[in-house]
Amino acid sequence: MNRIDETFSALRSRGEMALIPFLTIGDPDLDTSLEIVLELERAGADLIELGVPYSDPLADGPVIQRASERALQNGLTIMDCIRVAKRARERGSRLPFILFTYFNPVLQFGLDRFFDTLTAHDISGVIIPDLPMEEDGEVRAIAERSGIHVIPLVAPTSRERVRRIVSRASGFVYCVSSLGVTGMRTQFYEGIGDFLASVRSATDLPMAVGFGISNRDQVRQFSGSVDGVVVGSAIVKQIEEALPLLKDPARRGDGLLKIREFVAELKR
Repeated sequence: MNRIDETFSALRSRGEMALIPFLTIGDPDLDTSLEIVLELERAGADLIELGVPYSDPLADGPVIQRASERALQNGLTIMDCIRVAKRARERGSRLPFILFTYFNPVLQFGLDRFFDTLTAHDISGVIIPDLPMEEDGEVRAIAERSGIHVIPLVAPTSRERVRRIVSRASGFVYCVSSLGVTGMRTQFYEGIGDFLASVRSATDLPMAVGFGISNRDQVRQFSGSVDGVVVGSAIVKQIEEALPLLKDPARRGDGLLKIREFVAELKR
């Protein structure tokens, strides 16, 4: 069974909601990203999104854009990001990994080779935010053969497309809580409750909500209405603020602890 399915099944049996952190791989460097992944697991993360830095990230706000810029300055490639998953496994990580990437790097990699590589590196799912539903047939067919979940984004603006989108989903459905790009927010789309209810009525798959969730109170807000929450920009911001510590070998542990404590508070 796919690790994503196993994790949501176990959480559902315990009546718990998944915490799904996102980080930009390579910010500030690959070795530190690996250590952050392990710290996120120790902090209570249930699944982890590994973000591939991209030069034109249409769905991302300024915090993640800055992280991508820092990572790309190091010449990072999509293969570098994928290898972090295998390195984490070698260090004892058991969580499902989800690769978050735009479509162009996947096309350049080659679809068959891409999914074969994800399988070889024990990555359980992929999110491709700019992959149109009307053009995803080949991607989904290859992913299904490889046992990899292609996880769709469903936004409040999807409306009549919701049922069509979720009917093709696997793993879980990623519900976008706010209009616009990623980033920390003080309030969400005013119709978020009705939107989540409409998605729930259209699928039996687990649902996760993301875009803008940045603190424990906001996590609690979605308890009972979704099966998981994705926290991205708030964690990437913590990494950004900890950069002076993370780049100093003598104080690196303090920077990692700061990130771990922030994520642990979200899980409480």
